[in-house]
Amino acid sequence: MTAIPVSKRWTITLPPEIRKGLGLEGAQHPMMLMELREGGVFMHPATAMPVRDIPLKQMQEWIAADEEDAERFWKSSAKKKVPRTTKKRTSLKKSR
Repeated sequence: MTAIPVSKRWTITLPPEIRKGLGLEGAQHPMMLMELREGGVFMHPATAMPVRDIPLKQMQEWIAADEEDAERFWKSSAKKKVPRTTKKRTSLKKSR
């Protein structure tokens, strides 16, 4: 385990051995995802990519999963009388 100081502006600097271990050393724009968990923070490397580089099928799968999650939420919240707003959805069309 490594202790990392926190600056007055609440920033941290990952030590070189951790950056190397996570594969961040050669990254052009390194990013980390952070998640607050019981007892601490979980961090892991993330990759940013332009939306145009994400395959259409992958985006459609994410949208379908998101819509399923939203539907489950609204079904579970119907018992609590949460007002539901609807917006017309537009479909993704392949533009390539």
